[in-house]
Order: sequence, then structure tokens, then C-alpha cells
Amino acid sequence: MPLKAVLFDFNGVVLDDERIHQQIILEMIDQEDLDLSQEEWQYHCLGRTDRACFVDLFASQGQSLNHFQLRRLLWTKAKAYRQYLESLETLPIFEGLIELVEQLLQADMKLAIVSGALRAEVRMVLKQTGLEQAFSITVTSEDVKKSKPDPAGYQLAIKGLNRKFPSLKLDPCDCLAIEDSFAGIQAAKQAQISVVGVAHTFPFHMLQRQANWCVDYLHQIEIDRICAVFER
Repeated sequence: MPLKAVLFDFNGVVLDDERIHQQIILEMIDQEDLDLSQEEWQYHCLGRTDRACFVDLFASQGQSLNHFQLRRLLWTKAKAYRQYLESLETLPIFEGLIELVEQLLQADMKLAIVSGALRAEVRMVLKQTGLEQAFSITVTSEDVKKSKPDPAGYQLAIKGLNRKFPSLKLDPCDCLAIEDSFAGIQAAKQAQISVVGVAHTFPFHMLQRQANWCVDYLHQIEIDRICAVFER
């Protein structure tokens, strides 16, 4: 079957912002008089929604969050993140992203975003980078109940593409996901989607163990080579 659609993670694949998220969350956790190690940050937060991150972080410290505490944390985090991005003259998108998107569109592939970010954050970045029309479907944290590694986001993206393009008849085996985290790779794999791991966040050798393909940088993704594998 030919490759028909490429599904992009957002944070760590489109936007180079994992350090921004980490800095904000570390500051917030410090204000709550909790300790957070680098390992705990990676385990609980990378590739996951802010909601899942905060719930699991506090649970790991033996504390639970009620509805109002969680809403306050999520609101504070979203506000700080938005203000940080708005203060930047140029958004930190990854090198090679624009060229990769153009190459995929020229090959008549459908593109989607599958992210644990907020919809407003994704829209702002896509609009400012001129990529708003490139992605036919955007699935964010507001669209699913569970965070990655749950496959619901990827499954919803495929359903959305099939609704928008009925003649596409898209199956998971026709798709490729691009991810930078273990949770994201696991989510795509559970949805029966092949994955390219991009070593933006974790070392190449660690992602290589889980992804179908692995590269250090986006510009190293060889679409022609991957398409040939799908054709076989």
C-alpha cells in the first residue's frame, strides 16, 4: 500500500520548545514546594498533555489535585507559555520542517498534527509560520480524553482525514507518524502506524530501539526511501 498521510507530533517535532515547557513547569513545581528531577520530568511530561503531566507529577509526590487546583495549574502554564512565545521575534521551528512539509505536499500526501498541546497554541504557531493550510487535520489535547501513549489522538486523526477526504480510504498502514518522545512513538505504534523517531529530545540510540526509522534531524528523513518500503 502506498504512503498516503504523514502525521506530525507538534512539541519537539514542529516547534523546538521542550526546554520552554520544562522551564515553566520547573518554576511552577518549585512554587508548590515540590522537587522534580530531570528523570521525573522526562517520564511524566515529555510527549504528554499538561493535564496528564501535572496529575502524575503530583501523584508521584504523594499528593492529589482537585478540579480547581488542576484548572489553576493548567491556566497558569498556558498563560506563561503563550507569553513566552509572544515575546519571541521568531518562533523556534525546527530546521528542515518547511522543506519537509513542502516535499510531502508536492507528493500529494495529506498532513495532520497529533499533539498533546492546546489547540490555540498549535493554531498560533501554524499561522505565524505560514503552515496553517498545510495540515488538513489538527488533533489536540482538547479532542481526546487520554494523553499519549494512548493511541486515541492518532485514531481520531485518521477518522478526521477520512471524513474530509472520503476517497482517501485511509488505514493506519497507509500512515507515517513523526515523533520525538517515547510516549508519542508508543501511541503511534498502538494505533498500528509506522514511526520515524527524530532525535530532537532523546538520543538517537534510544529512539532507534522503538521507532521503525530514526534520524537526528528532520532534513534527514528520506521520504522516497520510506515510500518504497510502503509500496513493498
